[in-house]
Amino acid sequence: MKSSNNKKQLLTGNEAAAEAAILAGCRYYYGYPITPQNELVNHMAIRMPQVGGTFLQAESEIAAIYMAYGSAAAGARVMTSSSSPGISLMQEGISYLAGSELPCVIVNMQRGGPGLGDISPSQADYFQAVKGGGHGDYRTIVLAPASVQEIADLVYDAFDLADRYRNPVMLLGDAQLGQMMEPVELKKIPRTQQTPRWAVTGAEGRARNIIKSFYPVKGELEAFNIRLQRKYKVVEQKEVRYEEVNTERAEIILVAYGTCARICKEALRRISGTGLQIGLLRPISLWPFPKEPLRRLAKKAKAFCVVEMSSGQMLEDVKLAVLNRCPVHFYGRMGGGVPSSKEVIKKVLNILAPEESTLELEMSEISQELGKGLYFSTIP
Repeated sequence: MKSSNNKKQLLTGNEAAAEAAILAGCRYYYGYPITPQNELVNHMAIRMPQVGGTFLQAESEIAAIYMAYGSAAAGARVMTSSSSPGISLMQEGISYLAGSELPCVIVNMQRGGPGLGDISPSQADYFQAVKGGGHGDYRTIVLAPASVQEIADLVYDAFDLADRYRNPVMLLGDAQLGQMMEPVELKKIPRTQQTPRWAVTGAEGRARNIIKSFYPVKGELEAFNIRLQRKYKVVEQKEVRYEEVNTERAEIILVAYGTCARICKEALRRISGTGLQIGLLRPISLWPFPKEPLRRLAKKAKAFCVVEMSSGQMLEDVKLAVLNRCPVHFYGRMGGGVPSSKEVIKKVLNILAPEESTLELEMSEISQELGKGLYFSTIP
């Protein structure tokens, strides 16, 4: 499917990620098929030859990440993608990318786990993504879209961030976001194609570049790691992204990302007009994590409730950010289970029950509203 700029197209999240990457200047893609991100691989197989790019189905996810490493070292914009078990296989290569300071965009459409798991949506790769799933003191910038349009928008940003900080950037979606279809407006980003000054090009007319992550001389590796940590602090200062919904007077603040944030927005819509003061903070950058906004909200909120499709992985970062200023509750589903807006509302009511004198009335109003039927809005 060829891009039609300034017109909305109906695309899956996987297709939107692929097409946005092409419009952002990506001309090298290496991947290996795994559900639920196969539409991305298929789209790249069709489109890359059309734009003069290179598509290669690698023999494994391990091969794909190191092919991406090679193209990144040559100064190209490159992307790879997979789903949870495949991303696990890529972790050593991601560590090498960070250790060599090479830009690369990696898409993970998460599925249930551990192990082979199933092909249902999950958010259980949070630790793997934001804590650095490979070895060493490195960080991966992680962006979490909540709609197909945002998948495209964040892919553009991911390539820019990868180049700016010479670092791998991961787009962390899930099976539902990857395979749902929504209208998307794609845009071609004006960009001057220049070979980066650090790229390996044959060293004609300048000092040669050496790309490596091996520092055998005593003290060199520590000095390099210190410099990396300085870079990561700059990222934390400049690249935090989040969205707030109805947080000004909220007593309970939901914290959720991706698909769970969509569900929480639906819950807020369903309880609108009941008198309950509920808000949402949606992290868009999972690393760097929006710690300061959470600390600010913790000064006035009665409690937080983290909603995840996991056993509570982002929960730990929320607790660290809040620093016991107020209670942090949790509602999660695991192994491909997806929370409903009704379940989220029930959890909120359980949190409020000991404190709200008008709870019975509110519960009655909400029950009537919920009785009209639940649905997921296509607007995140």
